Amino acid sequence: MSEIPYKIYLSENEIPSAWYNVRADMKNKPAPLLNPGTGEPLKAEDLYPIFCEELSKQEMNNTDKWIDIPGEVLDFYKMYRPSPLVRAYCLEKALGTPAHIYYKFEGNNTSGSHKLNSAIAQAYYAKKQGLKGVTTETGAGQWGTALSMATAYFGLDCQVYMVKVSYEQKPFRREVMRTYGATVTPSPSMNTNVGRKINEEFPGTDGSLGCAISEAVEAATTQEGYRYVLGSVLNQVLLHQSVIGLETKAALDKVGVKADMIIGCAGGGSNLGGLISPFVGEMLRGENQYEIIAVEPASCPSFTRGSFVYDFCDTGRVCPLAKMYTLGSNFMPAPNHAGGLRYHGMSTILSQLYDEGYMKATSVKQTDVFAAAEQFARVEGILPAPESSHAIKVAIDEALKCKETGEAKNIVFGLTGTGYFDLVAYQKYNDGIMDDYIPTDEDIAKSLAQCPKIG
Repeated sequence: MSEIPYKIYLSENEIPSAWYNVRADMKNKPAPLLNPGTGEPLKAEDLYPIFCEELSKQEMNNTDKWIDIPGEVLDFYKMYRPSPLVRAYCLEKALGTPAHIYYKFEGNNTSGSHKLNSAIAQAYYAKKQGLKGVTTETGAGQWGTALSMATAYFGLDCQVYMVKVSYEQKPFRREVMRTYGATVTPSPSMNTNVGRKINEEFPGTDGSLGCAISEAVEAATTQEGYRYVLGSVLNQVLLHQSVIGLETKAALDKVGVKADMIIGCAGGGSNLGGLISPFVGEMLRGENQYEIIAVEPASCPSFTRGSFVYDFCDTGRVCPLAKMYTLGSNFMPAPNHAGGLRYHGMSTILSQLYDEGYMKATSVKQTDVFAAAEQFARVEGILPAPESSHAIKVAIDEALKCKETGEAKNIVFGLTGTGYFDLVAYQKYNDGIMDDYIPTDEDIAKSLAQCPKIG
């Protein structure tokens, strides 16, 4: 038996008691959100009609390095946290690599993903404010599932607009949400003004996260006692997800290991941002250096083929403008199985860090992702979610590079959840009917041309 165990556990008392706000250590803060009508920077109170008040303050907080986790949220965390950091000995052996591979497993809760870390926090603040309920969007369904669990816990109504292609591909994910009391609507729908407009402009569309966001925001702002909550992209979400990285860092420190490379899948940025936050903090403070790699689908390549500009956060253009790496808010991704990674833009925090060279990015094809997922499942005993499998693919690639060079790098990646609701995707891969649609330069240029001309 090696000195380092297969699973490195922290005790319940070692769950972080505060979230880490990486923006406090960033010399160049993320660009401010802008009012879509006036183009002026928004203040926290400008967001109150859309978001919970405390969450609006967290969204704008660039100064406080640590924000205490409320006791009720911490108590909920204790039901499934701390999550294990696993040494992938079996994968290392199968690859014949000298690299040491670790993964932070966030699938050990009913939602099957890391999304619950922020869902319970956002539901707590909604309850504390005295709201009746919340609205949201979901892509693959992990966020909608997590939020339905959190709102059920606090006795809140939950209305979910689920991207139509995922609604149809993942009926069981939808039913978990309904089991927890949520109302689930395929998006774009005919229930909202913006949904009807999108259906008219893009007849027969499979939808996108941008579409679903527009509908959820409209639903929140037209119902008394409701607010909108989001599972990725926003600063507040990356803040809540910092528990992932804080636990990862603590577990590595416990066994005396320093990560050389940290890899995460990237859609809007919640998992990647949470995983890397304390490591990036050390880089920003000049204490350590790490190689950080964001992995995105080749079908929705915001970092690798997008532009760093101000853009609308939603297809209906009702949300604030954010400066981010984007493909354009009208970009309609292919109906592939990277469900939670099909957002047109990227977190403003991660966009700023990427632009300054603190992290790299790469894109991978869908069939290559599922090949890596099955290779991992067969030796590590976990069926990974398609989103997580993007990180697995690149972790395997990097481990094989170590095999060529003889380097024993410590590679850490985020395993965001399980793939048991994604078996239609696995079936298509196994049947050989999965394709690798990649948008053309013309597709992306056409969408980017419609971004607002700011700065």
